[in-house]
Amino acid sequence: MKRIWLRHVLRNVLLAGLLTAGGASASGLQVAPTTLSLKATQNADGLWLINTGDNVVHAQVRVYHWTQSDQADQLVPSRGLVISPPMLQLAAGDRQLIRVIRAGAPPSGTGAVEDAYRLAIDELPIDVQGKRGLQFVLHYSVPIFIEPAANITTTSQLQWELQRQGEQVMLQVSNHGSSHAQLAALSYIDTTGHRTEITPGLLGYVLPGATMRWMLKPSAAAFAPGGTLEAMINGEKAAQNLSLADRSR
Repeated sequence: MKRIWLRHVLRNVLLAGLLTAGGASASGLQVAPTTLSLKATQNADGLWLINTGDNVVHAQVRVYHWTQSDQADQLVPSRGLVISPPMLQLAAGDRQLIRVIRAGAPPSGTGAVEDAYRLAIDELPIDVQGKRGLQFVLHYSVPIFIEPAANITTTSQLQWELQRQGEQVMLQVSNHGSSHAQLAALSYIDTTGHRTEITPGLLGYVLPGATMRWMLKPSAAAFAPGGTLEAMINGEKAAQNLSLADRSR
């Protein structure tokens, strides 16, 4: 099966920007919830697609097995989950339940870890009579996690490193645990108490057994030795003391 390489897409990403005065039309497609986690004993779950706009919405739903290697997301079309319906039409104000059904057994055996998928939900552009100008459509990438069958509590175990590369800083995070880590709302606090915001929202995910890297926007000067990195990890605030390693060439 052909491997498809996709850039990691933030949950609920709007592919088009602000409406323009030239008559652009916008969609009202919404997704809830924005992530799913199936227990080992759970064969199915679901999410809602909701049309809050004034026009009919056509959408396509596809499923990909999600892994991470070489510090990048890898998405491969998968039959590990069955989606119903894969194509749909929503009138204004309507909603549709998308069933997510696990097709096989959950991860099991010694050292079993959480499995991961992503649903790609794409609005399909349509011609709307009387509407002129551009039409903006939405794309959602919804994470779905499958807990292992082992009777243990899954958790992430993270190893952090700040690497200096010239005047820039790379954040490297390795996950040695059995569950994913969602990283968001990162800030760096130096020894004087000065706080530098790295990202106010979602930075990304680190799956079990994976290592991910992100080039940070603040310059290396903001990361004085002895500082503390604060982040929301799976919705909970955490802090990590870090030293800046020089990896410049």
